[in-house]
Amino acid sequence: MVLLVVDTQQMITNNKLYNFEVFEERVKCLIEVARKNNIEVIYVRHDDGLDCELTKGKECFEIYEGFAPLDGEKIFDKTVNSAFRDTGLLEYLKDKGEDTVIVVGLQTDYCMDATIKCGFEHGFNMIVPEYTNSTFDNNFMTGEQTYKYYNEFMWNNRYAKCVSFHETVGMLNS
Repeated sequence: MVLLVVDTQQMITNNKLYNFEVFEERVKCLIEVARKNNIEVIYVRHDDGLDCELTKGKECFEIYEGFAPLDGEKIFDKTVNSAFRDTGLLEYLKDKGEDTVIVVGLQTDYCMDATIKCGFEHGFNMIVPEYTNSTFDNNFMTGEQTYKYYNEFMWNNRYAKCVSFHETVGMLNS
């Protein structure tokens, strides 16, 4: 089992996200509990490319300071929505014999969705803890509507198990 923290970068990890305070508190807690129990925390960052704001070398590209990785924790960089495509993450997890990925992060309707579905396609048990992913309002849905659509309808019992926060803490502690 690993804890995968997706795209929680400084540029997009802010109080404009749906339910930001709960999201922030819960992700911090899961990182802390995973570390305490020697469960690997792995980070993913999204790079939009050289002429974009969200790109390697710019401060906003780095992981949000509230979730900052410790020295030695793995960081995989990606250029597409899925954390598994051409990043080395898939090979890394397969080489370690991992089968369960607890996934948290941003944004529900973009990189979280692609990562969860691709992880499922590669045979991983994808676990999505309650209120540990978020997104912004868009032209079609509010952040809350998007969250509920993916967590309560799209992912659960299809591509992932969407479980309570407390159940996830219990999994990390066992």
